[in-house]
Amino acid sequence: MVCNHFVPFFLPRSTLGSQLNAQLEGWLSQVPSTVRPARAIIAPHAGYTYCGSCAAYAYKQVDPSVTRRVFILGPSHHVPLSRCALSPAEIYRTPIYDLKIDQKVYADLWKTGMFERMSIQTDEDEHSIEMHLPYTAKAMESHKDEFSIVPVLVGALSESKEQEYGKLFSKYLADPANLFVISSDFCHWGQRFRYTYYDESQGEIYRSIEHLDKMGMGIIEQLDPISFSNYLKKYHNTICGRHPIGVLLNAVAELKKTGVDMNFSFLNYAQSSQCRNWQDSSVSYAAGALTVH
Repeated sequence: MVCNHFVPFFLPRSTLGSQLNAQLEGWLSQVPSTVRPARAIIAPHAGYTYCGSCAAYAYKQVDPSVTRRVFILGPSHHVPLSRCALSPAEIYRTPIYDLKIDQKVYADLWKTGMFERMSIQTDEDEHSIEMHLPYTAKAMESHKDEFSIVPVLVGALSESKEQEYGKLFSKYLADPANLFVISSDFCHWGQRFRYTYYDESQGEIYRSIEHLDKMGMGIIEQLDPISFSNYLKKYHNTICGRHPIGVLLNAVAELKKTGVDMNFSFLNYAQSSQCRNWQDSSVSYAAGALTVH
């Protein structure tokens, strides 16, 4: 079964592919590869006009020569899920080239009884995984026939479920041939998002948003899932990929018990617009990478 992500039928694939390829190349060429090879990245999933340049900071840290499997964990925006779900597709089409879903890993995950199957409609409606497909294809282009992907739709998990999934995925995170892509935007601020937290001591509203986001980013860099959960409970920051992030942090915590030394660094931060009054709205984006020492 093929999932036609990112290939509109009204445009020739070659035309769309060359345009997108040039766009991605342009963003990636402006970014240094400072923490390569990444074992995991956090990158945004909004329209590329808004966050494409930010996402490049994460994808530039991917080393295609060692990566053979890309796990893509994205939050569910449209369908209520209390667990994680797997795609019914075998191939995702992108304008650059097709991406094969790893059916062996899917079978192993399915056997755990911890996953449900999303419908093809749910898969095609959800953008949190979709927006990472062209960037994954581009980052892995030099080894495009040598890797597969493992897309996972992450539901509104409880803390205990984040721990369970973290434990499950930790064995995959331990393997240097695997890369985890954690799909998340950061603060969604404004009345249309029903979130208008404002710390006046920070100055303008957009500076308060940045301070709030960077507080959360600092906690993520500490790789402490409990501190991240406490931060979310205190500030209710509208980080849409908070559950995929929670799964990653718990997977890291599990590996740390075995003596694995990991480090996470954020490399870029951006906002879709600068909010200065209560009528404004914005979405924040952050890109970072996890490395193993």
